[in-house]
Amino acid sequence: MVNAYAGLPGGVALSHLSVYDWPATDGVCGGTPHMHLTCSEGYVVTGGRGAVQTLTASGYEVTPLTPGTVAWFTPGTIHRLVNEDGLRITVLMQNSGLPEAGDAVLTLPPEYLTDPETYAAATRIPVGAPQEEQERAARARRDLALEGYRALREADGPEPLAAFHRAAAALVRPRLAEWRARWARGARAAAEATGEQLDRLERGDVSHLADAVVRAQEPSSYGKFGMCGRLDVYQGD
Repeated sequence: MVNAYAGLPGGVALSHLSVYDWPATDGVCGGTPHMHLTCSEGYVVTGGRGAVQTLTASGYEVTPLTPGTVAWFTPGTIHRLVNEDGLRITVLMQNSGLPEAGDAVLTLPPEYLTDPETYAAATRIPVGAPQEEQERAARARRDLALEGYRALREADGPEPLAAFHRAAAALVRPRLAEWRARWARGARAAAEATGEQLDRLERGDVSHLADAVVRAQEPSSYGKFGMCGRLDVYQGD
C-alpha cells in the first residue's frame, strides 16, 4: 500500500483507506479478497461502519469494524473488507515495501494463478488511464477475485485452500530475492538499529540521542485505486 519501507518507525507502512462502496454480485459492498504471504496487517477504524471477512485454515470469521476498533491479522489470512456505511480505516502494514512489491495475492479462480503473466494480466490497473477506466479495472478484478473467494469458502475439506496457498507461493517465488533485499534495508535494519542503540546505552554511550530528528509528511498521492478501496498513500525516504 505504501512504498515507504525506510520512512516510518520500525519499517511499518501507513495508508488511509476509504473502502469501496461498490456492490458485488452477492449484494455486499466492499473490497477485493486477498492474502499476504509475509506481512501482518492492522486496521485502525477512523469512521463509518463495516466488517472484515476472514478465511484461514481454522475457518471463516467476520469481525465487525466501528470507529475505534483496532483489528489485525497475520500472513495467510484471506480477508475481504465490507463497507456498510462509509467505512474509513488507517492501515498499518508490516514490512513496508513488500505489499507493493507483490506480497498480496488475490483469490482469483485457479486458472488465473498458473503463472505470473496470466495473474498480472487479470489484476492490472492501468496507471495513468482515465479514472473511469481505472475504476472498471478495479471492479473487474474485485469481482473475479470474489469468484475464487466464494469457491474457497464453500469448499469441502482443506485441500482447495492449501492449493491456493501453493499457487500463491509459486506466483511470488521469482520475487523473493527482491523482497529479501527490501526487508533487509527496511524492517530488519530498523530492528538492528534498536539493538545497536541498546548496546550503546549499556556502554554509557548516548551519542545517538544527539542525532534526533522530527519528520512530517502529507500523502504523496490521493485516491489511488487499491485492492480494498481508495488510498491516500505516503511515500517514504
